[in-house]
Amino acid sequence: MKSTFTKIALSTALLMSSSLFASEIEVKITNLTKGIYFTPLLVSAHKQSAKLFTAGQASSSALQKMAEGGDVSELLTNLNTAGANSSENPAGGLLAGGASTTVSLSTTTGNDYLSIVAMMLPTNDGFVALNSLKIPTAAGTYKYELNAHDAGTEANDEIINGGGAPNTPGIPGAPDGTSGTGATGLTSTAEGFVHIHRGNIGDFNATGGKSDINAQTERFLNPVASVIITVK
Repeated sequence: MKSTFTKIALSTALLMSSSLFASEIEVKITNLTKGIYFTPLLVSAHKQSAKLFTAGQASSSALQKMAEGGDVSELLTNLNTAGANSSENPAGGLLAGGASTTVSLSTTTGNDYLSIVAMMLPTNDGFVALNSLKIPTAAGTYKYELNAHDAGTEANDEIINGGGAPNTPGIPGAPDGTSGTGATGLTSTAEGFVHIHRGNIGDFNATGGKSDINAQTERFLNPVASVIITVK
């Protein structure tokens, strides 16, 4: 009799325990900047072991591709291999300042960490990131603010030249067309490790100077995004 009671009690406890873990979350991402665009986002619920990067350490090739040219394909492949549940490009393109997009993800099969990444335009290798956040288990709404990161793989020369491939200096472009041209560059040295982005410097010279970044519209301070997670 005692053994039967113990088994029933244990089964009930396991059911109660499993109900505490969310099986689905809704993630709303908002661009908090004025003139910076996020390239197509990658949003993923994954296991702890699938962490996308570590601050203070060198970038992986997958992170470099995303940070320099907005290419998330290698990151997505790595996540898929690890069994993650991911959403690529939920906004259907660039996410402009003040705009939002929403994603629904399953957190079953141990995918209880959340990551969000996208390149920031115009920057050399800047990206917005939520890096392996432990997803809350209790139902409710949770808000977070995200900083800009620098992949450290490319010098922040702030020259807009149509670049964007790994190891190709320069910035792919400025989506709103307000940037300058003809800059000589701010620096030629990459930092070599992932760190919090210092922000664009820019200048007010539209046809020369050291930077092609428009200091009036394309500078930014942290945080650069907000994330609202709804646990159902």
